[in-house]
Amino acid sequence: ESTGVLPGSVARHPSREAMIIPVRCFTCGKVVGNQWETYLELLKEGNSEGDALDELGLKRYCCRRMVLTHVDLIEKLLNYNTLERRAGAEPS
Repeated sequence: ESTGVLPGSVARHPSREAMIIPVRCFTCGKVVGNQWETYLELLKEGNSEGDALDELGLKRYCCRRMVLTHVDLIEKLLNYNTLERRAGAEPS
């Protein structure tokens, strides 16, 4: 299932408002962006990181790196709206 999301763009998901997920592995190009939610569910079930990645079929270490090192920062980034700051600032 393709979401039509470009790498580094904001994807909409029913359980969250927005999240930024790398769609493809930066090294080999394999699609890994669709694995994130399943990976989180496997971790909640008590699987180790390695077992979860094995179950997802991520065998190459470059693809495993993409999932293991992803940090979902969109919620923190949404707190900083640069346009509001600019509108409130008075010209010198």
